[in-house]
Amino acid sequence: MSNFIGIRHEDKYVMERRAPLTPKHIKRLIEHQKLDFIVQTSPKRIFTDQEYINAGALVENDLKKCNVIFGVKEMPVDFFEAEKTYVFFSHVIKGQSYNIPMLKRMMELGCNLIDYERIVDEQNKRLIFFGKYAGLAGMINSFWALGLRLNYFGFKTPFLQLKQAHLYNSLKEAKDAISLVGQEIAEKGLPKEIQPLVIGFTGYGNVSLGAQEICGLLPVKEISTEKLLELKNRNALPDNIIYKVVFKEKHISEHIDKNIEFDLYDYYRNPQNYISKFEQYIPHLSVLMNCMYWDARYPRIITKEYLKALYSKGNPKLTVIGDITCDPDGSVECTHHGTEIEDPIFIYHPLSGKYTMGFEGEGILDMAVDILPSELPRDSSDGFADALVNFIKPIAFADYDLPYEDMDLPKSLKKALILHKGKFTHEYEYLNAYL
Repeated sequence: MSNFIGIRHEDKYVMERRAPLTPKHIKRLIEHQKLDFIVQTSPKRIFTDQEYINAGALVENDLKKCNVIFGVKEMPVDFFEAEKTYVFFSHVIKGQSYNIPMLKRMMELGCNLIDYERIVDEQNKRLIFFGKYAGLAGMINSFWALGLRLNYFGFKTPFLQLKQAHLYNSLKEAKDAISLVGQEIAEKGLPKEIQPLVIGFTGYGNVSLGAQEICGLLPVKEISTEKLLELKNRNALPDNIIYKVVFKEKHISEHIDKNIEFDLYDYYRNPQNYISKFEQYIPHLSVLMNCMYWDARYPRIITKEYLKALYSKGNPKLTVIGDITCDPDGSVECTHHGTEIEDPIFIYHPLSGKYTMGFEGEGILDMAVDILPSELPRDSSDGFADALVNFIKPIAFADYDLPYEDMDLPKSLKKALILHKGKFTHEYEYLNAYL
C-alpha cells in the first residue's frame, strides 16, 4: 500500500463544509513530518481545492491510493475498501441502528476504524472535538430564533437583528453582532412582559462552555438553582439584565429513594436508580440550552407528557429550546429528529403532539441542528485540526497487521480503535449485540 494520507470530502449533508485538516495544517505536516496527502476534490468545502494544492497536497477525484483516510461525518457503505484504515465520527458506540449497515460493511472488508469521539486521556476526557463550536453556533442560532419567536408574539427585541450562525462570515463577525445586541439591552432594557429573561444550560463541558461564551456577550448575571426558584417573587428586577443558570447532574436527577443523597459516581454507575427532578425548574426558564451528554440509560429532562400538562395551563414562560445535544426522542423528548442547517427550527405543539417547521404557531420552538459546527466551518475546522494534527503521523504509520496488543499506537488512539482488521477490539465487543 502507498503512504498517502487521504482527506475525504463530506457528502452526508448539503451544508457540511468542514474538513478534519485545513490547508495550513497539511502544509505544516508536509514540511515538518514529510507526509504525503491526497485531498478529495469538493465544490463546497470551506477550503478550496486550490488552497490545498498551494499547501502541497494532491487533489484528486478519489482516494484509492490512500491506505489511511480521514473524514468528519459517516461515510457511505459503498465507499469503503478492504483492509484500509478510516478515521471519522462513526456514531456507533451507542449501537445506533442507522449506522449498523456501515459498521457491518467495514467488518466484512477487514477495515480498521478509529473514532474521534473515543480519543480520550487517562481521565476519559476527549482530546479531539468540535463540541465547543456546536455550543457557539447553537447559542447564536437560539438567540436568532428567540428574536423571531418573540416578534411573532408581538415583542420587539434586539435579538431580531441577529442572523443564523452560518450567515456570518466568521465567528468574530457573529460575536460582534451579538455584542451590539448586548449593548442595546444594557442601554434600553427588554419588554417587561418577558422579564425576567432566564437562560438555563444543562451540562458544563465543552458544548456548554461554547454556548455560555456567546451568552456572556450579553449583560448576564449567573444565579443558583435556588435563586432561580425565588426569582419570580422578587420585586423591581432590572430590565437590562439576563439571568443565567447552569444545571449539573445533581440538579437534574435524584435517587429514587429520596432519603439517599445524590452521588455523582453512583449516578454514572447505576443510572437506573435515578429519576428526573428537572421539571421544577422548567416553568422559570425562557430559554433552555441542552448541552449535556445523554443516552437511554439516563432520565429525560423534558418529556412530552410534561409539556402537555404545562401547556394545558396556558402559555408558559419557556419559549425556545436550543437542543444542541440533539438526541432524537432523547433527553428532550420533543426533539423528534435533528434538523438541517437550511431548515433549522420547528414548533412542537404539546397538546396535539404534532410538529410544524418554522417559528409560527402555538407551542415551543425547538432548534435542533445536528451539524452545528458546520455553521462555523472555517473556525471549527481550524480548532479541530489544531487538536488532531499531532495524531496524524502515529495513525498513518501504525502497523495494523500486528496483533492489537503489539501495535505501536499511543494509548489514547488504541482506546479509539473500534475495529481492528474488521473485528471489535475488546472494549467494543458489546457492539456485537447490536449486529
